[in-house]
Order: sequence, then C-alpha cells, then structure tokens
Amino acid sequence: MEYRIHTLLFRTAHLQQNCLRPSLAKVGLSHGQPKVLRCLYLLGPCSQRILADYCEVDPAAICRMLDSMERNGLLVRQPCQTDRRTDEIRLTEKGRRTLEQWEQECNTFEEQLLQGFSEEEKQQLQQMLARAYRNVGGRLL
Repeated sequence: MEYRIHTLLFRTAHLQQNCLRPSLAKVGLSHGQPKVLRCLYLLGPCSQRILADYCEVDPAAICRMLDSMERNGLLVRQPCQTDRRTDEIRLTEKGRRTLEQWEQECNTFEEQLLQGFSEEEKQQLQQMLARAYRNVGGRLL
C-alpha cells in the first residue's frame, strides 16, 4: 500500500512523539518546553510575545508554560531594561544543560529514523521539509 504524503508526515510525527515522550520525562521536560528552550538558546533573552510566536501558541498557553519552567529553574524572568512593561525571559544554566540532554535524545532518535540515508538524502529531506513548512505559513529561524 502506498500512503499519501500527508499521511506519512502525520504518522511519522505521531511515531516520533511516542518514541520521544519517555525522553521528555527523562530530562524533566513536558510537551512544548523544548521549543521554548531552543528559542531562548538561539535568540537569547526575549519577550513572552516572541516566545509565543516562535512556539506557535497563544500568549496564555506560553504564560502557563513559562510559569512551570521558571519554577523548575529552567529560565528566569527579569524586567526588560528598554521596556518596563514587559519581562525578558532568559535561559538558566540548568535550562541550557537540559536542552543539551534533550538534543542528545533527539539526535539518537534521528539517527535511527535516518538509518540508511546518505548525507545527500538527509540534506534533501531537510530542505524539502523546510520548504513544505514555509509553504503552509510556517516561519523558521
């Protein structure tokens, strides 16, 4: 049986989530939190609005997530020096270490996922998925 692309994307993403769920618990994260850590790592300190946009969630959802992450010592909120109405969210050292552990778990999964792919095929797949994501309105950093 040959599956359509949307079905293969959905099934692969679903399987990825199922395979990585134990890794989330292992490093002490919950769903959605790795994306926040990655954004703070890539962009440095940023506002709640920037994080919500990057994570593609509404501001209320990101606020609850940030509360939990702050309680767990993964990030800190500080008053923004240029706009006192907003807070600046910063990654802590614990947050940085946790992100590194998460990335190692993801790399292990990715190696399994791409077994038998040549380096050229891996690059092509990455480029095609990025282009497909942008085609439907996604923004990549």
